[in-house]
Amino acid sequence: MSLFNRQSVIELLQSPRDELFARADLVRADVMGDAVYLRGIVEFSNICANDCVYCGIRKSNRNPKRYRIDSTEIMDVAHRMQASGQTTIVLQSGEVATPKEDERIATIVRRIKAETSLAVTLSCGNRPRDTYAYWREAGMDRYLLRFETSDPDLFASLHPDCSLEDRLQCLRDLRSVGAQVGSGFMIGVPGETLEILADNILLCRDFDLDMIGIGPFIAHPDTPLAGQLNAYADDPDMYFAAVAALRIVNPDAHIPATTAFDAIWPHAGRDLVLQRGANVFMPNATPGKYRKSYMLYPDKPCVDEEDHLCAGCASARIWSIGRMIGTGPGHSIKHR
Repeated sequence: MSLFNRQSVIELLQSPRDELFARADLVRADVMGDAVYLRGIVEFSNICANDCVYCGIRKSNRNPKRYRIDSTEIMDVAHRMQASGQTTIVLQSGEVATPKEDERIATIVRRIKAETSLAVTLSCGNRPRDTYAYWREAGMDRYLLRFETSDPDLFASLHPDCSLEDRLQCLRDLRSVGAQVGSGFMIGVPGETLEILADNILLCRDFDLDMIGIGPFIAHPDTPLAGQLNAYADDPDMYFAAVAALRIVNPDAHIPATTAFDAIWPHAGRDLVLQRGANVFMPNATPGKYRKSYMLYPDKPCVDEEDHLCAGCASARIWSIGRMIGTGPGHSIKHR
């Protein structure tokens, strides 16, 4: 473990940006190499039982057309992903914790593992340990569950349906069933301070996460936080500083260039993140007819494209900045 503490992380965040970005990129190159792994996201359902106050698919929002993609269509996407050179499928949905849905997800995971060589990441919210173990036995390799903020009071103001401790216990349960664990946070939640941001980065280190996804806070207009400014609206480079500091403090974690950066810097945000510490790109693999119904935040990119186009675009962007496409499953490099 590194010797970073809250104050030293704050000093990183406040250091000259060009120096910080260059240092993070050197750490990334030294520890993770120049490969960028493609992990296609399939947003297979926007049905959610939760009412998170910033999220566009929250239960109380009546505007999205609710959908659930059937297993045949998901498998068609999985086969296309493998043919295009992607090595991981990320199945993401709203949170619907029912035995029927848990079984449906397990069945899909089994089919993907039987019919393709793809690694499988799930991102379906809080579940009991038994459910995580069930999915792990079905073939789940990884699980992504962001804690969003390390501050319990701030977490409670954002998530009326669970507590921060509930979320962190899920991460512990995932580790205990042998899954590779991904988590992360939003950058600049209203009310966030530099101290909280530093604690977010340190919490990722304390959990020794295999993958860490972070991105700017952007509230959907159909939510209670509509119009609330990001805490770093006057210093948007802080979003990139957070990624760079995250890489320096967590040198051996996979860090994706998340889609929200392109919502603020169209066609360039994720490229900059890859040059400032990230080593994973997550193209949208959701069939086009569903994309506008999975709007977690406004101005989400690529909602008018089909799934096969995003992978090609992602590859071109990666090559354009002098990096290469990762081969193989891109599993965690941590030794446990």
